[in-house]
Amino acid sequence: MKLQVLLRTLYGAQIKTIASSSLYRPFCSAASSFALKNVTNSNFDSSLDDLRRHVRDADFVSIDLEMTGVTSAPWRDSFPFDRSDVRYLKIKDSAEKFAVIQFGVCPFRWDPLKLTFVAHPHNFYLFPRQELPFDGPSYEFLCQTTSIDFLSKYQFDFNACVREGVSYLSRAQEEEALRRLNSAYEDELSEQWHNLKDACNRLLVSMGDVLFTKRMKNRISEWRDGLLRDRNEGSQFQGSSSDSKQHLQTIFFNMRPALTLNGFTSHQLRLIQMVTRKHFKDLIYVRVNGEDSCLRKLIVYTESENDKNLLMKEVKDRIQKEAELKIEAAVRFRHVIDLLSSEKKLIVGHNCFLDFAHVYSKFIGPLPLSPEEFVSSIHGYFPHIIDTKILLNTSSTLQNLMKKKSTTLSKAFALLCPEISSSFRSSSVPFKPCVKVEVRVDDMRSSNWNSGAKHEAGYDAFMTGCVFAQACDHLDIDFKLASNLVHNDKLQDHINLLYLSWTGGDIIDLTNTNRTIESSSCSDPNTGYHKISFANIVLLWGFLPSLKAREIRECLTKAFGHDSVTSVYHLDETAVFVQFGKVELVSKFLNLKDTLERNNDPISVLHPFGKLFEGGNTRAAGYEVYKEICGSPISKVLFADQAEAFGIKWKTKLVEWKEGVETQKHGDPSKEIRASKITTGSGKYNKTWETKKVVNGTMYSHLSYDKLIDSLLVKEL
Repeated sequence: MKLQVLLRTLYGAQIKTIASSSLYRPFCSAASSFALKNVTNSNFDSSLDDLRRHVRDADFVSIDLEMTGVTSAPWRDSFPFDRSDVRYLKIKDSAEKFAVIQFGVCPFRWDPLKLTFVAHPHNFYLFPRQELPFDGPSYEFLCQTTSIDFLSKYQFDFNACVREGVSYLSRAQEEEALRRLNSAYEDELSEQWHNLKDACNRLLVSMGDVLFTKRMKNRISEWRDGLLRDRNEGSQFQGSSSDSKQHLQTIFFNMRPALTLNGFTSHQLRLIQMVTRKHFKDLIYVRVNGEDSCLRKLIVYTESENDKNLLMKEVKDRIQKEAELKIEAAVRFRHVIDLLSSEKKLIVGHNCFLDFAHVYSKFIGPLPLSPEEFVSSIHGYFPHIIDTKILLNTSSTLQNLMKKKSTTLSKAFALLCPEISSSFRSSSVPFKPCVKVEVRVDDMRSSNWNSGAKHEAGYDAFMTGCVFAQACDHLDIDFKLASNLVHNDKLQDHINLLYLSWTGGDIIDLTNTNRTIESSSCSDPNTGYHKISFANIVLLWGFLPSLKAREIRECLTKAFGHDSVTSVYHLDETAVFVQFGKVELVSKFLNLKDTLERNNDPISVLHPFGKLFEGGNTRAAGYEVYKEICGSPISKVLFADQAEAFGIKWKTKLVEWKEGVETQKHGDPSKEIRASKITTGSGKYNKTWETKKVVNGTMYSHLSYDKLIDSLLVKEL
């Protein structure tokens, strides 16, 4: 099947990329002096055998992934106001929409004789090629232009990826493929039987069909009689023979004489099948794949009814075996993931929650809907995970050592491994002698590297392992007991903890789905926002793009008081988070907004909320609606467009607030505005109205706030 992979740029432009043999060129590692094993389709099988041995002997295995992007829309980025379950939904969206195109695996083994770690870095090029023989749409994934440009700057070989990348199949896809292929033969037999039954019951009204079936009956009968005559005379069947037009050729199939049917149309083959079943009890029509993978149609001679049943079983088993081989070929890289899972080794990553979300989505099955389900499931497959970013940020020893410097992988590698990283010549920090690391690839050994290959998955996996090894050394972990790193007391406070976002934030415990180390409900030191309380948050979207956060705050504080709003945060130009100082202000705001918009009279437009309503598309809801929208697989560039595509038609979703109780509902608002007084103008033009009923039949929402004020003031004067 022709493979068409749709690559979409970050903001919706679609690019179709088809690999061409004329564009393919041999590839090499970006850092030629670094011993790195690049793995593609051509050397995958042999590399997998080597990797099995290295992982089995390893004390820990570090991994790293390169993807085609991170966020499918700007508003799907990670924000300070994202709750932990929303952060997970954004990670889920990223893992489902973008592809993994490179996977780095680097087993580390401690050599007690040389007092050094031996590393075996593998750099797998991946490509989601459609290998199974099923009709259907080809795989699609998004491509974020900034990510592709970033990889290109580091000499990523896209030709190698598309042309020679190793394909993969998740466990769920494998199970579904086996189910479908197991039933394929039965379905085919059922279809053949119904076609044959219809053919047998249908009178041959066409003279051509009558003549064809009569001719085929005679030729099949001559062939069968010849077989019986040779057997009775004691002659041995000599093998291949054919008629002059090569339409019928005699061969052996499963130790039985068979007649191949070549050059016939599908209609003619149905007629031949009908003739065979109706007139020859010891012959059977079968379809099998030949050595060249082409479908072959045969009429096979059987000795008895038992022999016929045995032949059918043999054909079914053959089809089953062929199907399993095709599925096995499609699984490919998934064998690496199964290896890491089955060996239960300590897996080391750097800021790796997104990595493991990709591992689950690509190689296990569809991602669960909730972070609790994901954490429980991923922990079953990989019971021992350590994130070096968390290790560096939470260990007081390592924090003091790094003096609060950046904990990005490249910076941590340069700081902690100066003797390994040639990009870091000197350090003001007093370091112990660096833990020695020897790289082995096949028969080649190396203790010298350069940093030119960073952001290549295999090299980043190597750097991650080096950072972990050096961190362990600074924690005074005895490498003589390296095989027990999983149970080392000094690592217990750091194992199985992951950041629930690619930008940090909450830390989730993989061993306890209800345990979050850092809560989003506290102040964010990086942004300076007040304590975040999700019950106090309203989501506003659809207002005019010219309206900024400061103006939105002014509109709200005029109505509810100076201290009523603690923060306003833009998701994008069409949406903001508004956090009120008190939870009851959420329901008050939503009810007031809904009532003002339903009244739609001059007084409503003159209200401080008037600017919010300009354009007539402003919508508002509580935080749960934001979560629902983030959980949608749709990804529009602007949040307002996303909400519309999600199916939101209402303008306000009311929140009913009671002390200690918080619920959401679609409510019917009051027809009146209770004691609402709207003041406009200044100085001698101050005017106050009190509205008590709806002004019917007049639409004012198309007028701007300032224009309507001016017109009404002129009328009043």
